[in-house]
Amino acid sequence: MRAINKIVLCTLSLCTFLASCQENIPQEQKDWENTTAYFNSSDEVSSNTYYKPSAGSVGDPLPFYDPVAKDFKILYLHNFEQNMEETFHPLWGVRTTDAATYTFMGEVLPTGRVGEQDAALGTGCVVYDETEKLYYIYYTGERYKPTADEDRQVVMRATSPDFVTWTKDPLFRLRGGDYGYISSQDFRDPYIWRMEDGWHMIVATRQTPPDPSKPNENGVLAEFVSADLKTWEHKGAFTKKMIWDRFMECPNVFQMGEWWYLTYSDMSAFERKVHYLKGHTIDELKAATEPHWPDSKEGALDGRAFYAGNTASDGTDRYMWGWCPERRGKDNTDISDSEEPKWGGSLVVHRLMQREDGTLYTAEVPAIRNKYSQSATCKVVKKWGEEEGNLTITDSTYAMKAYSSVLFNTLGYHNHISMTVTTSDKADRFGISFVRGERKDGDKTYEKYYSIMVCPDGNNNYIRFEEEQGKWELKGGGSYPFPIPADRTYNINIYTDNSVLVMYINDVLTYTQRIYGIQRNCWSVNCYEGAMTVQDIQLKQY
Repeated sequence: MRAINKIVLCTLSLCTFLASCQENIPQEQKDWENTTAYFNSSDEVSSNTYYKPSAGSVGDPLPFYDPVAKDFKILYLHNFEQNMEETFHPLWGVRTTDAATYTFMGEVLPTGRVGEQDAALGTGCVVYDETEKLYYIYYTGERYKPTADEDRQVVMRATSPDFVTWTKDPLFRLRGGDYGYISSQDFRDPYIWRMEDGWHMIVATRQTPPDPSKPNENGVLAEFVSADLKTWEHKGAFTKKMIWDRFMECPNVFQMGEWWYLTYSDMSAFERKVHYLKGHTIDELKAATEPHWPDSKEGALDGRAFYAGNTASDGTDRYMWGWCPERRGKDNTDISDSEEPKWGGSLVVHRLMQREDGTLYTAEVPAIRNKYSQSATCKVVKKWGEEEGNLTITDSTYAMKAYSSVLFNTLGYHNHISMTVTTSDKADRFGISFVRGERKDGDKTYEKYYSIMVCPDGNNNYIRFEEEQGKWELKGGGSYPFPIPADRTYNINIYTDNSVLVMYINDVLTYTQRIYGIQRNCWSVNCYEGAMTVQDIQLKQY
């Protein structure tokens, strides 16, 4: 295993060297501020805002605030492009002090050998015991091709005095089968928090044999309690069965102010989003899975392109890290509303915020906003609708009616676009398009681009993701419903890091998406129905 680790590290060093060499290769010279032609751009080898390693991608994260080092350490299941069939997903890690820039830590915990219980690793959590001065990783161990007498998944642990050298505990196994759960199917994603009576752990599992035709149902959270993080007592099910018996992956329990929260990733193909539930007490929180939805959007915190969200707090701010999936063949249309076409991607982070009524929302990370600090040119290179009287440009204000559009010059690799949109009526529909440019097919010139549309539906809006001039609406690319503002004013902030895009609107919507080709291509603002005014468009980069 150590020899394999050395090979992996050498491979990473080579990738980094090649990446640095690539940056020194002269790039094609273009008039980027004035061109309207499509450019077939590629992502950088690695990303450091929405982190992606040079080799492979990020799977389910295990974020942890280290009270000794005073930084966040985010371990994650490292996903290679071609994983070994028997052993895969070792824990790798990055560290950060601000959730905006990361330092690579390398492999933190390797997989076991073929035939061992942790031939593959699954997510879990990290805790620090102040009394022992000892770090613990509680993680999921998954056996390769278990026999009828063996467990597919169990909870395992490793310890370290310094977060550098880790020792797996060969004697510790928390088996679901010992407590009436189905560890032959799912017994995973342990999460631990501290209360007055000791340490508490929840584990995502199943309580009754699953219906083969409904593999994601019968989910429940098992609860265990410990005084010393060594021995654990089963306390029964933390939750009753979730509505529709959905399976809750990556569960987290924490307190903010007067409220207790449970966040989880809904494994169902129908939903597949990160959600939360709330209660004034732990008992009220447990009862919420019947459910008592916390808000009008059923607790959704982002769209389908943000998954496996786990949280960590430094005592002041709480952040949620999850992954934005890559698309097969770098195809922006490789989206489904029935499954996730490709597992793993880039590490995306939101700040978790609380309203007075206890409802949660995800928001910009302040350090990411500060990171995009260099003002960049934002100029109109083409426009539609002016001759018909549907577009009027006065200084930096754009008055737009249906079927008008304003095309702006090409974007860089890391962009922060901000603007204010005010619609004339709650039924108005508008959008922002990326990867816009004239493409050539022989003697023909055509366009194909990707639009994030704000579409009204009664008193709410929802996001519709389309490939315009192509496949049109991409099912599974939409958002949860969010309220139409009373003043019909939308304060929009969009961050891109290579092909990852994250949009925030009015502290009521967070929308993450993967769009290849954003960099080196134009973008536009479009009015589809009604009328609107667009003001204060700014572009910042780093």
